[in-house]
Amino acid sequence: MNQEKEFLKIAKLIASELSGEINDEDHQYLHNWLNESEQNRGIYNEIKKDGWYASNIKSIQEYKIKEGWNKINPRIHSISKTKIRKLPPNIWRYAAAAIFVGILATGYFFREHFFESPSEITPIIVNSNIEPGTSKAILTLEDGSVVELEKGNAFKTKSANSNGDQIIYKTGKQNSAKIVYNYLTIPRGGQFHVVLSDGTEVWLNSESQLKYPVAFTEGKAREVELVYGEAYFDVSSSSNHKGSIFKVFNQSQEVEVLGTEFNIKAYKDESNVYTTLVEGSVAVGTSVLRQSLVPNQQSNLDIKTNSITVKEVDVKAETSWKNGTFSFIDKPLKDIMKVVSRWYDVDVIFVNKELEKVEFIGILDKQQSIDEVLSIIKSTSMNDYEIKDKTIILK
Repeated sequence: MNQEKEFLKIAKLIASELSGEINDEDHQYLHNWLNESEQNRGIYNEIKKDGWYASNIKSIQEYKIKEGWNKINPRIHSISKTKIRKLPPNIWRYAAAAIFVGILATGYFFREHFFESPSEITPIIVNSNIEPGTSKAILTLEDGSVVELEKGNAFKTKSANSNGDQIIYKTGKQNSAKIVYNYLTIPRGGQFHVVLSDGTEVWLNSESQLKYPVAFTEGKAREVELVYGEAYFDVSSSSNHKGSIFKVFNQSQEVEVLGTEFNIKAYKDESNVYTTLVEGSVAVGTSVLRQSLVPNQQSNLDIKTNSITVKEVDVKAETSWKNGTFSFIDKPLKDIMKVVSRWYDVDVIFVNKELEKVEFIGILDKQQSIDEVLSIIKSTSMNDYEIKDKTIILK
């Protein structure tokens, strides 16, 4: 394991320990790492110091990691200069990965904030009424009628009930030869949870649409379609349905499962489809390819070339959106702002195109205000921003 991966792993272990969720095996790994050097113990102690990660505001500026580290690390800085000089040139970058646990432990976004803002210019905000997303969806019934589902409003049909946060379909099998479908469409600024008639749970992210039967046909494959967008599936095991497999289609691929948890991201404005396996097993296929995944793997289907690549990912980061956060690990600002635009229902314009490439690490609480999010970005990488109605302009 290279040094960067090692420090990223250690950062996650310290975060797990701080939250009380570390297991015995990981605790032993962390203990061994602490015994390796005084440098390691200094990093660990500084992070765990009472109030440290709460008192530092919100982001580490990547380009001044060494200066920032010196400011918050008097214990490590007391180690002899000779020892420090012997550290690898990019040790400060790796140490920042460990500092990142302060963000993980407190729910902050981007890197921790040890630096003065590069600009004290007051952002221009004109007629802004931007709020975080909430539970809402548009349900299209089998007869074509449309119902708006939203938090606080109950709705009931002969086959389903909704409390405004989720819709639950009654357990049952399709009796007629004709399959009856519903559509659930999540607008920008929305999210929703649906429990299908077989007990499968689906969490739908902003700007997504799911097509599914009101009830599945006994003895046949259970099939749904993610028309577009992002969804997390917790599939009811085939053993509970006489071996009936579960399939998720979209316009580019098919995912076949027996009973598992996975995430599919297939937005209309992106040329790649990402399938992330949390547990169990799935097979991702196209008209000419088929690729099996094991837990912690993600397939990337390039629609333009019809090719599939597979890599290991942090599944918690990839699926954190369904649990109230957005987690970013070395994501460019262009990709982050796509997520922000969908959740806050805004448009984003980059005046400075170089900003699109700037990468960040961190966690965004989905209930943070848009001003909080943009202020953090401003403190680390850009001169200013402007909000006009529902448009954000990054400068």
